[in-house]
Amino acid sequence: MATKRTAHTGYTVPGLSLQDGHKVAELLQSRLHALNDLALTLKHAHWNVVGRDFISVHEMLDPQIELVRAMVDETAERIATLGVSPNGLPGALVAARTWDDYSIGRAHTSAHLAALDVVYTGFLSSHRKTLASVGELDPITEDMVINQCAQLELFQWFMRAHLEDDAGDLANAGAKTERSAANKAK
Repeated sequence: MATKRTAHTGYTVPGLSLQDGHKVAELLQSRLHALNDLALTLKHAHWNVVGRDFISVHEMLDPQIELVRAMVDETAERIATLGVSPNGLPGALVAARTWDDYSIGRAHTSAHLAALDVVYTGFLSSHRKTLASVGELDPITEDMVINQCAQLELFQWFMRAHLEDDAGDLANAGAKTERSAANKAK
């Protein structure tokens, strides 16, 4: 007997139409890719940060990485619950993403924090766009994404506290790219 392989099931969660459940899952798939990428980017920075504040930044990143990895799992499980097979494979991530790899290698703590601030801004902007879309369809998924945004906004604030001066200005203010943010923060 041949096994039928499909990325979609014939069911979704109670209270959603099959079409809406699968649409929410497809929206979450892009967030799954972005969360996987964010976890890897944070770990890369964790390994490559140097300078006077090395240990505090190095240790600050660990809980962020662990929480983002938990968000990856939570998001993938929500996709499966909605009746769609989540795809966490690296090739799928690279093929689907609309952003470039993190551009900072071994660098001072301020450079990484400034660049990661730009990463968080982009990530949270796209996460909020997804939030607006899923909020119209599924309050359970909306709640999950709201909680993820809240936790990640807190982490961004932790990073910004290192970049902020007494007047409340960020060292990387106005930077649009990771590289320009890192250069401004030096």
